[in-house]
Amino acid sequence: MNRAVAAAAAAMLGAGAWMLAVSYGWRHGALLPLGGLLGLALYHAAFGFTAAWRALIVHGRGEALRAQLAMLALASALFLPALISGSLFGRPVTGAVAPAGVSVAVGAFLFGIGMQLGGGCASGTLFGLGGGSVRLLVTLAFFIAGSLLGTLHAPWWYAQPSLGSVSLIDALGAGPALAVQFGAFAVLWLGSVAWQRRRSPVALSDDPSPPGARLLRGPWPVLWGAVALALLNWATLALAGHPWSITFAFSLWGAKIAQALGVGVAGWEFWTWPFPARALARGVAADGTSVMDAGIVLGAALAAALAGRFRPVWGMPWRALLASVIGGLLLGYGARLAFGCNIGALFSGIASFSLHGWLWLATGLAGNWAGVRLRRSFGLSNG
Repeated sequence: MNRAVAAAAAAMLGAGAWMLAVSYGWRHGALLPLGGLLGLALYHAAFGFTAAWRALIVHGRGEALRAQLAMLALASALFLPALISGSLFGRPVTGAVAPAGVSVAVGAFLFGIGMQLGGGCASGTLFGLGGGSVRLLVTLAFFIAGSLLGTLHAPWWYAQPSLGSVSLIDALGAGPALAVQFGAFAVLWLGSVAWQRRRSPVALSDDPSPPGARLLRGPWPVLWGAVALALLNWATLALAGHPWSITFAFSLWGAKIAQALGVGVAGWEFWTWPFPARALARGVAADGTSVMDAGIVLGAALAAALAGRFRPVWGMPWRALLASVIGGLLLGYGARLAFGCNIGALFSGIASFSLHGWLWLATGLAGNWAGVRLRRSFGLSNG
């Protein structure tokens, strides 16, 4: 265990939550440790989409995908009563429902390529960075740059053909919507099993450590991570009034940096819309997504320290560095076009019964397929 790093991460989570609560209220302050729990769960369960989807595409291993389906099923069941009533514990809530159209399809496809080149998705980049990955620091820097560029072009992309915002609950009714989602999860689950049997991969071994010892120090079975993330996304809905998201914060950070350098981003159409304009006018600490993102990094650092694996490695081959640059740009640009990433659009979108979440899943997987085939050009292994 790295006690110094663990103590520092825990202290920053505690002190940060207190300061945010004093300035913005207890709900806002609670978002930082909630992000910390997400980071801890992501790190201990190694719950990334990038490696999981690469394992499915290259080797036929579907265990992680099935854990993701379990996570989506549990989150859908948890979200449904709140989405029907419009409130949770007396607080108004809204789901992550966005237009399903060309911008989502293109954005998710680009994001999928970026996942494989950049070495992580949105959540994977944050928890990997917290765990000490220097390469993902490069990915994050260009993720932010790509997100900012995406806000410049977003109005044009959003004007392209679309089916509009389609909620399966509104379109079908609550019961049929839940049945449709669970039916789709079952089909994907059985399909992944059939694909795995066809490819006959070597079974993955599990860690024999007692469950109690693994809770704080890890590693967790991936199903533990799936359950934890579903519950924590539901907690985000209760505290923030909306599901978990990640990448709007990257757009905001990029805009703040650009403003500091004298770029007039406030005049870009995207930043004149009500929600982005309010976020740009306020401090970063007032943005709940930014607070949770910071919590994820700190929570992952805490988890890595508890596991005794916080060991930053400096230096990387130039082709891997180039892949991080290109991958980061595609991640940021794609997420802005697609109304979010694998968390805000896929996870929270599907849990909110939004059609755009399913479109993101299909085109994001296609992008990962293309990205896997590009990795060798940058000297990256598909192992």
